[in-house]
Amino acid sequence: MLSDRQITSRRLLLVAAGMSLLGIAGCRGPQGAADGAAGERAADGASEVPGAAPGPAAPSAAATPTAGSSAAPAAPSALPGVATGSPVAAPRVLTAAESKPVYELDGGRRVVALTIDDGPDPRYTPTVLSLLEQYGIRATFFLIGENVAEHPALVREIAARGHHIANHTWTHPDLRRLSDTQVRDELTRTSDLLNRTIGKPPTWFRAPGGDWSTASLKVAADLGMRNMAWSVDPRDWARPGTSVITDRILKDVRPGAIVLNHDGGGDRSQTVAALKAYLPVLVDSGYYFTAPPG
Repeated sequence: MLSDRQITSRRLLLVAAGMSLLGIAGCRGPQGAADGAAGERAADGASEVPGAAPGPAAPSAAATPTAGSSAAPAAPSALPGVATGSPVAAPRVLTAAESKPVYELDGGRRVVALTIDDGPDPRYTPTVLSLLEQYGIRATFFLIGENVAEHPALVREIAARGHHIANHTWTHPDLRRLSDTQVRDELTRTSDLLNRTIGKPPTWFRAPGGDWSTASLKVAADLGMRNMAWSVDPRDWARPGTSVITDRILKDVRPGAIVLNHDGGGDRSQTVAALKAYLPVLVDSGYYFTAPPG
């Protein structure tokens, strides 16, 4: 059994290794109906497996995630406030392949992409941010526009700590039941507000429940956003219990996994407790955490 000193040293080595990792092979597309099925899901997530540190790899142009860092985050004041009248750059043009939902990263790399949905929420998001900073982990936060409008300072805090900000619609609806005009409004309003809040538009989108529609895929592409799904879903939104959430993640995590958790949308105390339980296990097992370019 490792001593406390050995465990601490190992964690420091893993964080240092993660800081030196410059890039990971690009994201993979859909893996089949089982991965993308929404079923009764009310939200999204993802994760990965233990092992040796990944070797150097040249970053890909569009979908190369970058490794996390434990460096001290920039002060929130370093980010722009809510800007008005700022010019917006033309959205990037996506290929047909880039427009399809991504369900996992390159399985040849021992990395996990941690995604946090439905926030920000002042009750739980600050604790999640502290945990991620403790382990030197960068995550992707899929934010709901209504919550962004209510808590802009918290959104800037997430970005200031080095995490990626992504679009999760304005009201978290089932996009399959909306008209094309309504879908465009949900995505465009959120992207515009995020751009005004943190100074740049999001480049990733996640459909609530993983329920993409033809209209949402087109609108996301028009706005220059790729679509991220997940491969590990502990269904933490249903509050099955901290131990159940933890066990599901540790059981299903594998290299290249995208893990789904939630910091908004209700009582997320079980999710926070589960993060405290499983993050050190994954770190001690040799996992690296990454986030796609924002």
